[in-house]
Amino acid sequence: MAEANAGKALTVQIDGASYSRIPIRTRVVLPGDDLDAFIREYASDVVQPGDLFFVTEKIVAITQGRSYLVEEITPRRLALFLSKYVTRTPHGIGLGMPETMEMALRECGTPRILFAAAVSAVTKALGRKGDFYRIAGDKARAIDGPTDGTIPPYNKAVVLGPERPREVARHLKQLLGGIAEVAVVDINDLGGNILGSTVDRAREKQLVAILKDNPLGQGHESTPLGVVRSA
Repeated sequence: MAEANAGKALTVQIDGASYSRIPIRTRVVLPGDDLDAFIREYASDVVQPGDLFFVTEKIVAITQGRSYLVEEITPRRLALFLSKYVTRTPHGIGLGMPETMEMALRECGTPRILFAAAVSAVTKALGRKGDFYRIAGDKARAIDGPTDGTIPPYNKAVVLGPERPREVARHLKQLLGGIAEVAVVDINDLGGNILGSTVDRAREKQLVAILKDNPLGQGHESTPLGVVRSA
């Protein structure tokens, strides 16, 4: 079922061209769900030839078994220490809790996280932001922590980024009969990132601009899929 989120415009203009953003409302994805069956159920009747179909990294990761209840994660002392220095925002907890930092250490490796933290501490003091995630990489950036605005059971879970997102995008394009390009996206109210797609870098950059205002929302909207269509 395609449905717009409240407060989000259906159409945007980028570089003189108009694009429709069509969120697709679904049920809540649960661990053990089959991604292919989910996409067939909700996207097959919406996607049209020439569309760019996008799927949030979170549901890809959940169907890959990469969701963990907070109570299942035991943070090490280093995670407890580092998480204290992460800036939390109203849009998400990021790595600002010991459990999400612990998963970042596991995903990215301790040396990389320590190096990112050290560089960030220096450059932040000089007035520059964002170096931690630039160095830690997409795996750290894609980790989602629990928030009050998240749909249960993920309000009490940590979800990692998906594995092999580019391969997932190629597979989903074939699943949809090759009529649309596909992107696995990490979009939130602070910005966006394309984790894997079937388009080139220039079009990925354009897609980030099209989705900049996060038309899917990131709370209880339950719209983890969407379509970009030339208006």
